Amino acid sequence: MSSMWLAKPLVTSFVLKGHYGLFFHPVNSLPKYALRFLHCNRCRRSGIMAAGLDTINESPSSKLCQENYEPLDSCYTAEQRAVILQRLNTATESELTQIKLLRGRKAVNIINYRNRHGPFSSLENVTDVPLLKHKSAITVFDSILKPAQNMEKRKGKVHLAKFIRPEVDRAVLEDANSIVSIVCGTNKIAWTHMNRALTVLEWQQEECKSFLNGTYMASDYLEDISTVISRFPATDFFVVEKPSISPQNTSLYPVMAHLRTVEAMLFALLSPVREPGRSPKVLNMMRTAVGRHFGLMVGESRASGAETVRKMMTESVIKQEPRVIFPHSLVMKHRNSFQMSSRNKGEELCDALLQAVAFFEFLQVK
Repeated sequence: MSSMWLAKPLVTSFVLKGHYGLFFHPVNSLPKYALRFLHCNRCRRSGIMAAGLDTINESPSSKLCQENYEPLDSCYTAEQRAVILQRLNTATESELTQIKLLRGRKAVNIINYRNRHGPFSSLENVTDVPLLKHKSAITVFDSILKPAQNMEKRKGKVHLAKFIRPEVDRAVLEDANSIVSIVCGTNKIAWTHMNRALTVLEWQQEECKSFLNGTYMASDYLEDISTVISRFPATDFFVVEKPSISPQNTSLYPVMAHLRTVEAMLFALLSPVREPGRSPKVLNMMRTAVGRHFGLMVGESRASGAETVRKMMTESVIKQEPRVIFPHSLVMKHRNSFQMSSRNKGEELCDALLQAVAFFEFLQVK
């Protein structure tokens, strides 16, 4: 057992003219160590006690398991396996979304797996759930075992400046009663008016016939965009989606130029004359940030959020405390807007709604 050793406090007398030396501790002042289980890479299940090693204050060898693809059940003690399985087998969907990596589709997939196959009998079974493989499963397990520490890390990582531009004081954003979330497509503009209680006040889209038509006539673009803006309700902030198309992707340059043109016009037409010191009224929100919030990112690309929106609409009808509140009239109006058979029919509508939800949920995490 070559890699195993015991931590002992080092006490060395190093006296300098009557003062305590660098490593000297007076009597009764020895450091107090908490006992931890010490594990080596050859015998992970050994229960040898060691003192004061912070690196052992983790799930036993979970990092090694990630690197070496060890069987998941062998990476945790019997007590830890029981805690993990109990949480995964009994948590509701909303409770699952509080666990790291389980936002969006992964939580839904766990519920579906339990309904079809019954409760998980082993940790290895979890990798049978779509979108949950070996490394991501270990991250989920460790998050279950240390939820408080995980929440502290998440809180420390939330910087609104990474998601919302230009930077605005957080207190100003939190005072907003409502926003209008705006998403531009290749032939339409969609918007969602939502208040801080996550109630959808208005949700619609408008086709713009001049978009990507001919030579990008500025006057035609201006007419279409001005018509759309005239239908926007009064609100505290207008939040415009920031496209995620890379300038290096030359094949999509016409689309990128179109989206940037519409984005610039929206900022120009919606921004009032600002007094010095006042916050901007029009903001950008990163498309990729919204995608990560709902677990829609596949590599650098963002998948459709139609399934997430359909689920929100269903919950609004059947649950007493849904994540998002939809008026009955909007549910009836858009219930068929996100069918897979209707290509891109409601993609902008869907994205405008998700952006509004993400905006207010980002503000809830401080």
